[in-house]
Amino acid sequence: MKKRIVILGGGESGTGAAILAQAKGFDTFLSDCSTIPDKYKEMLNSRQIHWEEGRHTEELILNADEIIKSPGIPDKAPIIVKIKNEHIPIISEIEFAGRYSTSKMICITGSNGKTTTTMLTYHILQKTGLDVGLAGNVGNSLALQVAESPHEYYVIELSSFQLDNMYNFKADIAILLNITPDHLDRYQYEMQNYVNAKFRIIQNQTEKDAFVFWNDDPIISREIAKRDPKVTLYPFSTDYKPGMKGYTNNNQVIVETSNGKFTMEQDLLALTGTHNLYNSLASGIAAKIIDIRNDKIRESLSDFTGVEHRLEKVLRIRGVDYINDSKATNVNSCWYALQSMNTKTVLILGGTDKGNDYSEIEELVKQKVRALIFLGSDNSKLHSFFDGKIAQIEDARSMEEAVTKAYHLAEKGDTVLLSPCCASFDLFKNYEDRGEQFKVCVRNL
Repeated sequence: MKKRIVILGGGESGTGAAILAQAKGFDTFLSDCSTIPDKYKEMLNSRQIHWEEGRHTEELILNADEIIKSPGIPDKAPIIVKIKNEHIPIISEIEFAGRYSTSKMICITGSNGKTTTTMLTYHILQKTGLDVGLAGNVGNSLALQVAESPHEYYVIELSSFQLDNMYNFKADIAILLNITPDHLDRYQYEMQNYVNAKFRIIQNQTEKDAFVFWNDDPIISREIAKRDPKVTLYPFSTDYKPGMKGYTNNNQVIVETSNGKFTMEQDLLALTGTHNLYNSLASGIAAKIIDIRNDKIRESLSDFTGVEHRLEKVLRIRGVDYINDSKATNVNSCWYALQSMNTKTVLILGGTDKGNDYSEIEELVKQKVRALIFLGSDNSKLHSFFDGKIAQIEDARSMEEAVTKAYHLAEKGDTVLLSPCCASFDLFKNYEDRGEQFKVCVRNL
């Protein structure tokens, strides 16, 4: 009898997993409790894959030999609880795809900067002419690519949710940028649970593999000392210390691996700001590990154009800059954004709180922020923290209202910054929708 694989979630990763499962000869069924986008229905129908939407039919799911779960579905979802009670194994799409690929996997995680580092690393490999695919939280489903358009290399952005259901998958190069509190609502409000999820990126690695990480992150340092991983370490830092594989010195970016030394002037990096220096160092180390030529690394680091919704300059109107940082869905992301501001700022923040601690940005808010605009369906937690600390605080229930208020509050030379600290699901479909609405409203001013 054919092994039965059931996929939960009919988005990019779920549809890709279903296509790969069917291609490998499994009895395949996909179920989504909400509506499946037309694009994915067409992909499933054209390959005669059975699916349902708007419900989870238990008799069609609980007879599975294995479940592939979309990363967005929490463990406390009723269907997941029932699957666990039946002791049916649950894996992620990345874990499933990894079984059928011998390609080199460059995997990137971190609380902040992972999309930029993923896109930058992909840009370097692509520019060099390597056969490379982009997967995970960005690009196309890894499973779909493995099934229908395999590549020699993959650059994969991994969230903690994807890592949670990965067991035998191995990264050839693992990059861990930083760990700060995020998604604690999914981790029983226990920081260590979230840390453990992030560190799954190095599971199964051997000394032939590479672990690239920010040396100055206190949590990462503590965990490496505790775990003593049997992998080759590639730490990076802003300044040189013994053992660093990436650092800066006299305005030079320097990367050293067994494949030699790479240097370039820091001023020539396309991405500005301290956090982007870390992203550039991590990508540069990964590129050097796979022995990409120095001139190609230099060219790629100097002409990369950045990531949409991450410190994206929208317009300057009457001397005020409008910046879309909708991808800042946690407090630490907002801290980086505020740190890079050189002007007085009108800050728009708020949304679905994930157990946030706003004390991390309190000092920067006091130093740099002229006015706060809380954009959310429930702003009570923001008010209880910030009331009395900033003179001007406004509430908004729509993006149009937030941008209009920001326009009136900002003075010439200021910056209006959308950097929400929160998830977007109270008023928007996702952070992209939130960022797009911000840009439309700014252009309509």
